[in-house]
Amino acid sequence: MKELIRANAGLLVAGVATFVMMGAGQSLYGPALPAFSRIFAVSLAEAGVLVSAHWVGCFLGVGLMYLRGAHVTPRHALAVMALGAGIMALLIGWWVTIAGAVVFGAGYGMSTAVFNPRVLRAFGTLGPSMLSMLNATFGVGAIAAPLIFVALGSDPRWSFGLTAAFAAVVWVFAGPAGRTAAAPPGETRPFRPHWVIMSFGAMAIGLEACLIGLGPSALIRAGETEARAAELLSAFFVVFLLSRVALVFFAHRIAPFLLYTLSIVATAVLALGAILVSPALFFVAIGAPAGMFFPGFYVTASRKMGDDLRVPPTIIASGLIGGIACPLILAPIMAGMGERGFFWILAGVTLALGLAAALSMRSMRA
Repeated sequence: MKELIRANAGLLVAGVATFVMMGAGQSLYGPALPAFSRIFAVSLAEAGVLVSAHWVGCFLGVGLMYLRGAHVTPRHALAVMALGAGIMALLIGWWVTIAGAVVFGAGYGMSTAVFNPRVLRAFGTLGPSMLSMLNATFGVGAIAAPLIFVALGSDPRWSFGLTAAFAAVVWVFAGPAGRTAAAPPGETRPFRPHWVIMSFGAMAIGLEACLIGLGPSALIRAGETEARAAELLSAFFVVFLLSRVALVFFAHRIAPFLLYTLSIVATAVLALGAILVSPALFFVAIGAPAGMFFPGFYVTASRKMGDDLRVPPTIIASGLIGGIACPLILAPIMAGMGERGFFWILAGVTLALGLAAALSMRSMRA
C-alpha cells in the first residue's frame, strides 16, 4: 500500500483537494435554497430547480467525458467548476444563477469521471478501498460548507464565491497530475452496458441528491430553523464521512452489491425512525448508509461493464439521471404533504428498492 501511495501521490493529492471542494460546493445547495428563494422571490419548490440544474450540468459534463474523456485533464474540470461557482456568486438574475449551477455541475461531473476510474485502476485489488477513501474526502468539504455558510450570514455571494476561489487554488497547485490526460490501458474488456445495475445506480444517486439538496428543506418543514437545518446537514456529512472512512478498511473484503443492498435497507429503517421518532436525529444517522451508495454501485458496475474509457462516464451518467429527476419529482410532491412527507417517501422508495436489490443479488455478482 505504501509503495502504491508513493507512486500515485500526485493523483491522490489532486483528487483529494478536488473532492473536498466538490463536497463543499454540493452541500451548499441545501442551506442556500431558502436564501435563493428570498433573493429571487421564487417559491422553495422553484428554488429546488437549482439542485436539478446542478445534476443536469453533471450529466452534460459526463457526456463530454464519454466523447472526449481521453483528452480531458483534472485542470479542465477544475476550471469549469470555478467558472460555475463564480457565476452563482454574482447573483445577476434567477436564470443566470440556474445557468451557473449547470456549469458548476458540468465541472463536478467531469471531475467524478476523471478521478474515480484512475484511482480504481491505479491501486489494483486495493482499488475499491482507495476509491472509498477518495470519495470520503468529499465529506470534509460537505461538513464545513454549511457551517461556513451560516457563519457568513447565509449569503450565497460569499459561500459560492469562496467555492470558486478554492477551485482556482486547486487548479494552480494540481501539478503534473492536473495536466495529464487519461491514457487507455493496454488491454481492455469490451464495453458491455448493464441496464439493471445502472437502474439501481440511478435510484441510489437520486436518493443521495434528494437527501443533500432537499433534506434541509424537509427539516425546516418538520419545525427546525434554517440555521439548525444547516447544522444538521453538516452533522449528516460527518456521519457520511465516517462511513466512507470505515469503508477504506473493509470495502475490498465485501461484495460491492451486497454493500449497496445493505445500505439501501438501512436507509429504509432509519427513514422510519425519522417518521416515528425524530426527523433531526435520524436524518443525521442516514448519512451512514448514504455514504455507501456510490462505492457499492460504482464498483459493481465497473466490474460488470468492463474497463473501456467509455465505461466510467456511462456509469456516472446513469446515476445522474436519478440525480436530475428525483429532486424535480420530489420537491413539488413534498410541498403538498405533511411535515414528515419527505421521510415517508424516502421510506417507501428504499423499502421497494431494497427488496429489488435483494432479489437481484445473484445476478449482480462480479
